[in-house]
Amino acid sequence: GTKRPGDVIVLLAHKDSQSWVHSPGAYDNAVGTAAVLEIARIIARLEPHRTIRFLFCNEEHTPWTSNTAAQQARLRSDNLVAILNTDSLGGKADACAGHWTNVTQYASPEGKRIADLMEMVNRRYGLGLRQSAQHTAAPGDDHGVFFRHGFRAAIMNVGSLPYADPNYHLLTDTPDRVDLHNVVAATRAVLATALILSLAAEEDPAFG
Repeated sequence: GTKRPGDVIVLLAHKDSQSWVHSPGAYDNAVGTAAVLEIARIIARLEPHRTIRFLFCNEEHTPWTSNTAAQQARLRSDNLVAILNTDSLGGKADACAGHWTNVTQYASPEGKRIADLMEMVNRRYGLGLRQSAQHTAAPGDDHGVFFRHGFRAAIMNVGSLPYADPNYHLLTDTPDRVDLHNVVAATRAVLATALILSLAAEEDPAFG
């Protein structure tokens, strides 16, 4: 970060698939990993005011490396102002084919402001997503690990909740079934949200 390096935004994705059934893991979670890699490539050319970290971890296998990262962040007293998890972007039921879906799951007011930003950037930039938000009191997944370690501004972006991809954790979770246009639109929304958070002043509504 060029102005507030002590404020940290984390973008993360789990890079493993459910290999004990030999699932190729195209939606779960090659798309999330590719999205975070692309966001990192773009942000590397910019000068965000806040520090942005990228985390690639395992979730389908234990021990969860996101848990280790969250523990270390707590021990260092890191100021994590936002944790954005990308998992199975665009994964949805066959009945939703042709629609670009994205759900932002949050568990706190700090998370809700990020969910509201996701909706705002979808409208502002005409991304074409069927964007929605879902509250849960006890999040799981990699962002839930950070939440349980006291980092409340933790959200997940996913194609559908409850997750409705018919090929979930199966051999048929293959790249040819991925709605790439949906993944691109959702990735753009995550990127725009992260950049707004990286540049916003503390008095900005993004941090209200």
